[in-house]
Amino acid sequence: MTSAALLSSLSNGLRIGLLGGSFNPAHEGHRHISLVAMRRLELHQVWWLVSPQNPLKPVQGMAPLARRMQSALDMAHHPAIHVTDIETQLGTRYTADTVRQLTERAPNTRFVWLMGADNLLNFPRWNRWTEIMERVPIAVIARPGYSLKARLSPVATRYADRQFPQAHARLLPDVTPPAWVFIEDQPTAISSTQIRRQIGAAWPVQD
Repeated sequence: MTSAALLSSLSNGLRIGLLGGSFNPAHEGHRHISLVAMRRLELHQVWWLVSPQNPLKPVQGMAPLARRMQSALDMAHHPAIHVTDIETQLGTRYTADTVRQLTERAPNTRFVWLMGADNLLNFPRWNRWTEIMERVPIAVIARPGYSLKARLSPVATRYADRQFPQAHARLLPDVTPPAWVFIEDQPTAISSTQIRRQIGAAWPVQD
Protein backbone atom coordinates (compact mmCIF):
# COMPACT_ATOMS: atom_id res chain seq x y z
CA MET A 1 0.00 0.00 0.00
CA THR A 2 1.38 3.42 -0.92
CA SER A 3 1.95 6.15 1.64
CA ALA A 4 -0.94 8.16 0.20
CA ALA A 5 -3.22 5.13 0.43
CA LEU A 6 -2.20 4.51 4.05
CA LEU A 7 -3.02 8.09 4.99
CA SER A 8 -6.36 7.98 3.20
CA SER A 9 -7.26 4.70 4.90
CA LEU A 10 -7.05 6.16 8.41
CA SER A 11 -10.31 6.04 10.30
CA ASN A 12 -11.62 6.84 13.77
CA GLY A 13 -10.51 4.38 16.42
CA LEU A 14 -7.88 2.65 14.31
CA ARG A 15 -4.95 1.54 16.51
CA ILE A 16 -1.62 1.80 14.70
CA GLY A 17 1.89 1.08 15.91
CA LEU A 18 4.71 3.11 14.37
CA LEU A 19 8.14 1.49 14.11
CA GLY A 20 10.78 3.79 12.69
CA GLY A 21 14.30 2.93 11.62
CA SER A 22 16.86 2.59 8.88
CA PHE A 23 16.04 -1.10 8.26
CA ASN A 24 19.60 -1.52 7.02
CA PRO A 25 18.63 -4.33 6.57
CA ALA A 26 15.32 -5.33 8.14
CA HIS A 27 15.54 -8.37 10.43
CA GLU A 28 13.54 -10.69 12.67
CA GLY A 29 13.90 -8.29 15.59
CA HIS A 30 11.79 -5.72 13.73
CA ARG A 31 9.15 -8.32 12.98
CA HIS A 32 9.22 -9.61 16.56
CA ILE A 33 8.61 -6.13 17.99
CA SER A 34 5.73 -5.66 15.56
CA LEU A 35 4.03 -8.98 16.30
CA VAL A 36 4.41 -8.55 20.06
CA ALA A 37 2.96 -5.05 19.84
CA MET A 38 0.03 -6.17 17.72
CA ARG A 39 -0.82 -8.92 20.18
CA ARG A 40 -0.20 -7.14 23.48
CA LEU A 41 -1.55 -3.71 22.47
CA GLU A 42 -4.30 -5.12 20.27
CA LEU A 43 -3.20 -3.00 17.31
CA HIS A 44 -4.95 -3.12 13.95
CA GLN A 45 -1.77 -2.32 12.02
CA VAL A 46 1.94 -1.63 12.39
CA TRP A 47 3.66 0.79 10.03
CA TRP A 48 7.37 0.38 9.36
CA LEU A 49 8.64 3.90 8.71
CA VAL A 50 11.77 3.38 6.63
CA SER A 51 13.84 6.49 7.22
CA PRO A 52 15.39 8.22 4.17
CA GLN A 53 18.39 8.93 6.42
CA ASN A 54 18.54 8.46 10.19
CA PRO A 55 20.03 11.71 11.59
CA LEU A 56 21.91 9.70 14.24
CA LYS A 57 23.60 7.39 11.73
CA PRO A 58 26.28 8.19 9.14
CA VAL A 59 25.41 8.45 5.46
CA GLN A 60 28.45 6.33 4.67
CA GLY A 61 27.48 2.68 4.95
CA MET A 62 23.75 3.30 4.50
CA ALA A 63 22.14 1.29 1.71
CA PRO A 64 19.88 3.17 -0.74
CA LEU A 65 16.30 3.73 0.40
CA ALA A 66 14.83 1.50 -2.31
CA ARG A 67 17.02 -1.38 -1.22
CA ARG A 68 16.09 -0.95 2.44
CA MET A 69 12.40 -0.72 1.52
CA GLN A 70 12.65 -4.02 -0.34
CA SER A 71 14.46 -5.60 2.61
CA ALA A 72 11.62 -4.51 4.88
CA LEU A 73 8.96 -5.78 2.46
CA ASP A 74 10.69 -9.16 2.28
CA MET A 75 10.91 -9.42 6.07
CA ALA A 76 7.48 -8.04 7.08
CA HIS A 77 5.46 -10.86 5.53
CA HIS A 78 2.26 -10.01 7.40
CA PRO A 79 -0.98 -8.44 6.11
CA ALA A 80 -1.12 -5.98 9.03
CA ILE A 81 2.50 -4.79 8.73
CA HIS A 82 2.80 -1.98 6.20
CA VAL A 83 6.20 -0.89 4.92
CA THR A 84 6.24 2.79 3.99
CA ASP A 85 8.51 5.65 3.00
CA ILE A 86 5.96 8.06 4.43
CA GLU A 87 8.67 10.27 5.94
CA THR A 88 9.97 10.91 2.43
CA GLN A 89 6.45 11.75 1.27
CA LEU A 90 5.81 14.03 4.25
CA GLY A 91 9.20 15.68 3.92
CA THR A 92 10.08 15.02 7.56
CA ARG A 93 13.56 14.26 8.85
CA TYR A 94 12.89 13.88 12.56
CA THR A 95 10.49 11.53 14.32
CA ALA A 96 8.99 14.44 16.28
CA ASP A 97 7.88 16.06 13.01
CA THR A 98 6.57 12.79 11.57
CA VAL A 99 4.51 12.04 14.67
CA ARG A 100 3.19 15.60 14.78
CA GLN A 101 2.02 15.46 11.16
CA LEU A 102 0.39 12.06 11.54
CA THR A 103 -1.47 12.96 14.73
CA GLU A 104 -2.64 16.27 13.26
CA ARG A 105 -3.83 14.63 10.03
CA ALA A 106 -5.64 11.86 11.89
CA PRO A 107 -6.53 13.10 15.39
CA ASN A 108 -8.93 10.20 16.02
CA THR A 109 -6.46 7.47 15.05
CA ARG A 110 -4.70 5.87 18.03
CA PHE A 111 -0.98 5.95 17.21
CA VAL A 112 1.61 4.26 19.42
CA TRP A 113 5.35 4.62 18.94
CA LEU A 114 7.19 1.29 19.14
CA MET A 115 10.83 0.76 20.02
CA GLY A 116 13.23 -1.87 21.28
CA ALA A 117 14.64 -1.49 24.79
CA ASP A 118 18.05 -0.56 23.35
CA ASN A 119 16.52 2.51 21.70
CA LEU A 120 15.12 3.73 25.01
CA LEU A 121 18.72 4.26 26.16
CA ASN A 122 19.43 6.49 23.15
CA PHE A 123 16.08 8.24 23.18
CA PRO A 124 17.40 11.48 24.79
CA ARG A 125 19.64 11.91 21.74
CA TRP A 126 16.62 12.13 19.45
CA ASN A 127 15.62 15.58 18.27
CA ARG A 128 12.88 16.98 20.56
CA TRP A 129 12.32 13.58 22.13
CA THR A 130 10.10 14.96 24.89
CA GLU A 131 7.67 16.18 22.22
CA ILE A 132 7.31 12.59 21.05
CA MET A 133 6.60 11.47 24.62
CA GLU A 134 3.99 14.18 24.99
CA ARG A 135 2.23 13.40 21.70
CA VAL A 136 1.88 9.58 21.52
CA PRO A 137 2.03 6.64 23.94
CA ILE A 138 5.20 4.57 23.64
CA ALA A 139 5.62 0.81 23.88
CA VAL A 140 9.13 -0.45 24.66
CA ILE A 141 9.75 -4.09 23.79
CA ALA A 142 12.47 -5.96 25.70
CA ARG A 143 15.70 -7.00 23.98
CA PRO A 144 18.35 -9.33 25.43
CA GLY A 145 20.88 -7.50 27.58
CA TYR A 146 18.95 -4.24 27.69
CA SER A 147 15.99 -4.79 30.00
CA LEU A 148 17.63 -3.67 33.25
CA LYS A 149 19.50 -0.80 31.59
CA ALA A 150 16.28 0.41 29.96
CA ARG A 151 14.34 0.25 33.20
CA LEU A 152 17.04 2.35 34.93
CA SER A 153 17.55 4.76 32.03
CA PRO A 154 17.09 8.53 32.34
CA VAL A 155 13.88 8.35 30.29
CA ALA A 156 12.39 5.63 32.50
CA THR A 157 13.34 7.60 35.61
CA ARG A 158 11.98 10.90 34.34
CA TYR A 159 8.66 9.34 33.31
CA ALA A 160 8.41 6.75 36.08
CA ASP A 161 5.01 8.05 37.14
CA ARG A 162 3.74 7.69 33.57
CA GLN A 163 4.71 4.02 33.15
CA PHE A 164 1.67 1.92 32.32
CA PRO A 165 1.20 -1.56 33.84
CA GLN A 166 2.31 -4.31 31.44
CA ALA A 167 -0.72 -6.39 32.44
CA HIS A 168 -2.97 -3.71 30.96
CA ALA A 169 -0.86 -2.95 27.87
CA ARG A 170 -3.86 -3.38 25.58
CA LEU A 171 -5.28 -0.14 27.00
CA LEU A 172 -2.17 1.93 26.18
CA PRO A 173 -3.35 3.21 22.75
CA ASP A 174 -6.31 4.88 24.45
CA VAL A 175 -4.28 6.56 27.19
CA THR A 176 -3.47 10.26 27.02
CA PRO A 177 0.31 10.76 26.66
CA PRO A 178 2.82 10.90 28.15
CA ALA A 179 2.39 7.20 28.81
CA TRP A 180 4.66 4.24 28.18
CA VAL A 181 4.83 0.53 28.84
CA PHE A 182 7.72 -1.94 29.04
CA ILE A 183 6.85 -5.34 27.56
CA GLU A 184 8.82 -8.51 28.23
CA ASP A 185 8.10 -11.13 25.55
CA GLN A 186 10.87 -13.59 24.59
CA PRO A 187 12.81 -11.11 22.44
CA THR A 188 15.30 -11.98 19.73
CA ALA A 189 18.92 -10.82 19.98
CA ILE A 190 19.52 -10.32 16.25
CA SER A 191 20.45 -6.86 14.95
CA SER A 192 20.99 -5.23 11.57
CA THR A 193 24.72 -4.97 12.32
CA GLN A 194 25.00 -8.71 12.94
CA ILE A 195 23.14 -9.49 9.73
CA ARG A 196 25.37 -7.23 7.64
CA ARG A 197 28.46 -8.90 9.08
CA GLN A 198 27.04 -12.33 8.30
CA ILE A 199 26.24 -11.57 4.67
CA GLY A 200 29.42 -9.58 4.05
CA ALA A 201 29.69 -7.20 1.13
CA ALA A 202 26.03 -7.54 0.21
CA TRP A 203 25.27 -4.84 2.81
CA PRO A 204 27.40 -2.05 4.30
CA VAL A 205 29.09 -2.93 7.59
CA GLN A 206 28.42 0.30 9.48
CA ASP A 207 25.28 0.89 11.54
